[in-house]
Amino acid sequence: MPLLPYRSYVLISREQIARNYRSVRAAAGRNVGVMGVVKADAYGHGAVEVARILAAEGAAWLAVSSVPEGVALRHAGIQAHILVMTGFLPYEWQNMVTFSLTPAVHSLSDVAELNRMARDSGRTVDYHLKIDSGMHRMGTRASAAEIIGVLRSTTHANLDGLMTHFASAADFTSSQTEEQSAYFARIVEELRQAGITPAHIHLSSTNALAYQRNPAWLTMVRPGHALYGYVSPTRGEAPKPVLDVKPVLTWRAKIMTVKDVPEGALVGYGGSYRAPQAMRVAVIAAGYADGVPHRLSNRGKVIAAGRLTPILGTVCMDLTTIDISHASALGPGDEVTLLGHEGDAHLDAQQIARIAGTISYNILCGIGARVERVFV
Repeated sequence: MPLLPYRSYVLISREQIARNYRSVRAAAGRNVGVMGVVKADAYGHGAVEVARILAAEGAAWLAVSSVPEGVALRHAGIQAHILVMTGFLPYEWQNMVTFSLTPAVHSLSDVAELNRMARDSGRTVDYHLKIDSGMHRMGTRASAAEIIGVLRSTTHANLDGLMTHFASAADFTSSQTEEQSAYFARIVEELRQAGITPAHIHLSSTNALAYQRNPAWLTMVRPGHALYGYVSPTRGEAPKPVLDVKPVLTWRAKIMTVKDVPEGALVGYGGSYRAPQAMRVAVIAAGYADGVPHRLSNRGKVIAAGRLTPILGTVCMDLTTIDISHASALGPGDEVTLLGHEGDAHLDAQQIARIAGTISYNILCGIGARVERVFV
């Protein structure tokens, strides 16, 4: 592939996104829907284009974090159902209904308020009720009896889905997932006995699906990380993941300048790196404003000329210095790989996250807006 005219850019494989979606769909099983999570600009991959790929693959549902994220997809012509997972604020009501977004609702008082707003607007609104099954973040802790009482009093808010979220699905040293599943299952069963059977029941995101912790009675799964090629590592004894997914994103940056530095030279802010011998260094056009974690200073690596090579000194806002002593042919305008592979050298978001002391989600979502997204 020829060099592209961008200082820093990511290549995103449409076909690999599609393959990852198919792997998720196969693991979910027959008659189980797949809701593709495209919040946070599809984990930094570009929500509009990813949504188009998923819709073409047959995804009937997408999930976003906020009303503005959902509105942006509608403006781009996305027709799939869109769940707004963190709900909506009162001033977002009009956009939510205008653009046919489905809110997740997190308390019974919010159900009542949604019903009032819908009634006053002369319309009926679908929603998904989130149950706090033990993560103690968002969702209602109301009993099934309390939920049933409110549902029977609503006239314009329709319960279309029931959902929860696991806190520790990849941790097999903890019983939290089993406890959350049991709690949620009791709510589902008590509602069923009362004649309340929402069309969509979903609790499994990537890790629960990958490690087969999704109960047989669910009707939909919510993969996010898996669509972009990742499954979290486990704690404790765990089954082999059933998902066959691969990263879809490669991040590259141009070399801006190359220089030879003598033994003892101090490199970068604070002189935090001292050259142990004469070295050839390159300054690349990506820094922490682009998403290169500052904690990779003097710790991280990039791939240059097919070989892993260290970051020297502190990662700057716009620039990062690397060692290219092994690559005499590299010069200004050539490229290095920050995430991806060249030949046998490989760097993925989980490897980078371990060095930076964070998680792979943070690495992907942290790739800045000025890094060009190029779909191939």
